Amino acid sequence: MNEPTNDVADGQRCTVIAGNHRGKSGVVSDVNTSKTGAVTITVVQEDGIRFKTLAKNVRADS
Repeated sequence: MNEPTNDVADGQRCTVIAGNHRGKSGVVSDVNTSKTGAVTITVVQEDGIRFKTLAKNVRADS
């Protein structure tokens, strides 16, 4: 598996490489850190559908 990057920022394009949403891509619209320290992000796909996923499962696109 590719090494995930947690350095995603709002407005950056990304692709989900692991987890329930694997293969989906879009633009990061929100980055949060939970009480337990897990970094979660909201991704908006081109068709407007939003989903939340863990930042460790995401690769930032150049």
